[in-house]
Amino acid sequence: MFLQIEEAFRQLLPAVDFCSLRVVESRNETLVVQRDVPAAPVLSKSHGAMVTIIEGAGMGYAATHDLSRAGLRDAFERAREWARAAAAYSVFDYSKIDYGHPRGSYVTVEEKAWSGLSMAAKYDLLRQACRDLGGDERIVDRVTELDYTSTDTLYLTNDGGRVAQRITRISPGAWVAANAHGDTVSRSFGFDRVRQGGLEVLDYFKFATSPREMREEVLQLVEAPQCPSGTRDLVLAPDQMYLQIHESIGHPLEMDRVLGDERNYAGTTFVTPEMVGSYQYGSELLNITFDPTVVGEGASYAFDDEGRPAERQFIIRNGVLERLLGGTTSQARSGLPGVACTRACSWNRPPIDRMANLNLEPGDSTFEELIGAVERGIYMHSNCSWSIDDSRRKFQFGCEWGQLIEDGRLTQVVKKPNYRGISATFWRNLARVGDRSTYQVLGTPNCGKGEPNQGIFVGHASPACLFTAVDVFGGAE
Repeated sequence: MFLQIEEAFRQLLPAVDFCSLRVVESRNETLVVQRDVPAAPVLSKSHGAMVTIIEGAGMGYAATHDLSRAGLRDAFERAREWARAAAAYSVFDYSKIDYGHPRGSYVTVEEKAWSGLSMAAKYDLLRQACRDLGGDERIVDRVTELDYTSTDTLYLTNDGGRVAQRITRISPGAWVAANAHGDTVSRSFGFDRVRQGGLEVLDYFKFATSPREMREEVLQLVEAPQCPSGTRDLVLAPDQMYLQIHESIGHPLEMDRVLGDERNYAGTTFVTPEMVGSYQYGSELLNITFDPTVVGEGASYAFDDEGRPAERQFIIRNGVLERLLGGTTSQARSGLPGVACTRACSWNRPPIDRMANLNLEPGDSTFEELIGAVERGIYMHSNCSWSIDDSRRKFQFGCEWGQLIEDGRLTQVVKKPNYRGISATFWRNLARVGDRSTYQVLGTPNCGKGEPNQGIFVGHASPACLFTAVDVFGGAE
């Protein structure tokens, strides 16, 4: 199909300043078992194309699911009409942007192909995992899930650009709830578990053994006391750090948000253009990189959806903000340094500034040293709730698991732990960063942004981290 579309593209090209065609074909499989009962598999497939044209000062685009010659011709005509109409009203002269004409490819490495295991065998894995979650009368619900996505993209430009990319991802999930003494708690596995690859992803996330651990932990939690309230030092595991990075670093640093594009929907940001190059975002231990080149991370690729080559870049170095998360278009509009992060969730959405792999670089403290440095604190992991204001300044997060730290030792397990803070103060209170032994590559499959909304895969890797003087409170408040 792609070869026929490429031939039609070359023949239909209009005489304009710039033209691109982005063709996307995606497939998804979702398998679920709840309380040992398999649900019907959900299988979906989607394909289509987006044409982008720059003529004069204007940019126009048009999408179509009709990939015939006639369908593509119609999309070319509509995109050109929009470009001409926009030229007189555009706040930026798009003809000044050099989008380039890249050539290259990218393919996710699958060590164990998803197709190498029958659907029946996959359901057997899920049933066994679901059984491992049960076996106690206090357990009231349990679910296991496997989600597989494969996306093929072909990006073509009017001057010979050609990028072909194939990305496959697997996200395993499990959830168990327990009730006792009039209270219900849960343990989950999966919202942050997404990686590129094949069935080896299940091995990376220890899907075969994690359900038994979750069962024991949820039974501990349902009998545990509430998390106490007060100011304490806080150690966060990677499965909470990923969302802290996502919400209070990733979203506020999106360049289109800094330029005001998202304020009527997803909110604005406390970050301003003047901060780039000088603003002390966090302590000197804070080093954040944008890196779509990491093998296996959830949002790795060779080129973004504007054709910009992906490369590793420091976003924050030694606590200082160096650049924003903005692609070619936003960089031209703002004059600020950015990264290759313009991405679309599907063929019928235009690419916008998005996080990809946004990672906190490891430090030099072992987990034992993180805990040992705390006299009075708490260790939290596994996010269960989050809230952050429209400017991405004030936040509140809840976790499933809490454990008190007293005189450098982990002691009492507590349930429904929460913490809150202000982004700048919180990151400046980063006191220790875990080493590579505490590091984990995670991510999320459904980061939402844009109008119409776009849900997209994002990768986050982080070690465990220690923060001082954090406002902690229990779920009863």
